[in-house]
Amino acid sequence: MTLAGPGSDLPEAAGQRLGTGAWSSGLSVADFAACGPMGLRPVALVQGFCAMQWGWYAAGPGLTRGGWGGPGGAGGGGGGPGPAPYAAATESRGYNESWPCPHGIASLEHRWGSNYEQPWVESAWSQGFGSAYRRMVEEAEQAGAHGIIDVVDDASYMTEQSVVEFHVTGTAVAVEDHEGQAPLWSTYLAGQRLAKLFEAGMAPVSVAAGLSSVMMWPNCQTEYLLGGGGGSMWVGPYQDEITQVTNAETAARRLVRAAVSAQLGPDILHGARFSVSRRAAGGGGHVIECTLRGTRVRHFKDFDPLPPPTPTVRLS
Repeated sequence: MTLAGPGSDLPEAAGQRLGTGAWSSGLSVADFAACGPMGLRPVALVQGFCAMQWGWYAAGPGLTRGGWGGPGGAGGGGGGPGPAPYAAATESRGYNESWPCPHGIASLEHRWGSNYEQPWVESAWSQGFGSAYRRMVEEAEQAGAHGIIDVVDDASYMTEQSVVEFHVTGTAVAVEDHEGQAPLWSTYLAGQRLAKLFEAGMAPVSVAAGLSSVMMWPNCQTEYLLGGGGGSMWVGPYQDEITQVTNAETAARRLVRAAVSAQLGPDILHGARFSVSRRAAGGGGHVIECTLRGTRVRHFKDFDPLPPPTPTVRLS
């Protein structure tokens, strides 16, 4: 069967499409249509994967130095798409706050608590995300792409033993009429959101992502209030705010902002997405993890509107 021409079984336009070779894309129809006015040509759906083990997840502050993922440990050094995002926080051992029992009574029910950063978890997350990201970039480079748009990343637990799998996907694109080999860029954006970025004179550099992890061991008063207790002879009048929880959550948000800021340098974060997860740990502890994602962008020209889009479907 011939693809086109006299005696062909296919229309000429279909033959031209099939003759150009196969390619794949993770874009929606609208996002794919927006590539043309931006001068982008999708070339391949690319992905990267990594499985990481956290080590002893419930380790205390005394195990951060020299432990798995801590300073001097096997997992130190980060490994994300930019500078090692948690290097400074890990070296200084980050957030650590003690919460004494307020009652002055020595018993099993009256105990001290603490909030502390878990840098070995943060380092392992950075290493896992960074490995999956780099493998996606390698696929895009092999496809001859100049950038990756519509990046989607996911981290999920494979087992209950702190084994997490990282999966990063995106659509590799080539810039039309581009000559030479420039550093490959990436972005979470696609379609009109990416087009508006270009119109504003901004260009994506890379995705930026980070995670912070804070362990909260509640003291006796915090545990009582978390259980729904109000005023009593032990805790005093009912409190509107559980201060230990507030401090732990605030510290987690501050740490992840500092981690991502360390990746940006002089650039800015665009399209930031912030998420928080909480889960119980053994012995009454609570783990608070904050994730921040966005696109690192850089200003390169003044406002320059793109040409009006051309119809992709004609009614006549």
